[in-house]
Amino acid sequence: MTQRTLVILKPSCLMRGLVGEVTRRFEQKGLHLCGMKMCQLNDAQLSEHYAHLSAKACFQQIKDAMMVTPVIVCCYEGIDAVEVVRALTGATNGRKAAPGTIRGDYSVSFQENIVHASDSAESAAVELARFFRPEELFDYPNPLYQFTYAADEV
Repeated sequence: MTQRTLVILKPSCLMRGLVGEVTRRFEQKGLHLCGMKMCQLNDAQLSEHYAHLSAKACFQQIKDAMMVTPVIVCCYEGIDAVEVVRALTGATNGRKAAPGTIRGDYSVSFQENIVHASDSAESAAVELARFFRPEELFDYPNPLYQFTYAADEV
């Protein structure tokens, strides 16, 4: 099933000059970029985004780390996009992420782990609405779909 999912290129990605490399991996896999913008996140946005971590001692530290620089928020689309993106990003803790994944290749940290990726179709919908206005997400033909998916998959 075609899905859209959110990816946030975190400050660690920007500061280490990995934006091109990370976006290249998603595109090479065959995911379709439907939206991308740079923005400076604030405490209120991050409190909402990371509300599920609010009881943890590291909550403010995580928010502070996400405000060090702007981030780049991206919307990728594809069949089972949430699962595909999660597989590409690897385990949250970079020390435990498999080699060949984004975090496995570029992170040795739980917090400074290069990217955020939605963990379900439901959270992707909520997160995309949090960071993008409807007019900032685009539907446009991808002429490579015929070479990315089999006819019975699309």
